Amino acid sequence: MLSIFRSLMKNDRGATAIEYTLIASLIAVAAITAMGSVGTKIQGVLTNVSNSMT
Repeated sequence: MLSIFRSLMKNDRGATAIEYTLIASLIAVAAITAMGSVGTKIQGVLTNVSNSMT
């Protein structure tokens, strides 16, 4: 039983997977934030175009 515990403690695959998950989630948050600000600017431009057409 102790040898199984030792082998689990030496295994670092789970830690690597967690690190990749954290990196991916940070990239997703940054992308969502950037898209939100770009979307607001695009909406303003389209509103100006719409107002100038009428």
